[in-house]
Formats: sequence, C-alpha cells, structure tokens
Amino acid sequence: MAIRLSGMFQSKKALRSSVLNSHSSIVPKGHIAAYVGKSQRRFVVPISCLNNPLFQDLLNQAEEEFGFDHPMGGLTIPCDEEAFLNLTLS
Repeated sequence: MAIRLSGMFQSKKALRSSVLNSHSSIVPKGHIAAYVGKSQRRFVVPISCLNNPLFQDLLNQAEEEFGFDHPMGGLTIPCDEEAFLNLTLS
C-alpha cells in the first residue's frame, strides 16, 4: 500500500510540475501530452492516470468527440481545466 501511495504522490507532483513546464515540447517517458479545455492548455500526464475509471470516461468522451484525429499532436480532452485537475490530482 505504501508503494501505491508513494507512486500516487509522485504522479501528483509530476502533474503539478507539468502545469508549470507545459510550454516544453518534450514529453518524458511514462507520460502523455493532453490538451484540455477551450483554451487547449497542455498538460503532461503520467500514464498511471490511465487506470483511473474517471479518466477512462474522459478518454471515451474524447474518442466520441474527436475520434482518433487529434490536430494538436497530443490527446485532446473535452473537459473543463478545473475538473481535469480535480480528477488527476485527487
């Protein structure tokens, strides 16, 4: 259990730092680039978030809305930025 909590803490820390460093075009290994909200703000998200059922619901919504064609070059998430942060940081 401690390992899982430790990994979750590191994921939260990585996501928070990705908000600050989102201008970089480099996506570190074990992460994906996601564009969120109307302003298409870029986040670098740890792939561990992909296991979250709520995040999987967002992926299904993205597939329905955009298909597999993402013009930004990364994953486009049809979600409010604040809701996305609450989901990924919780």
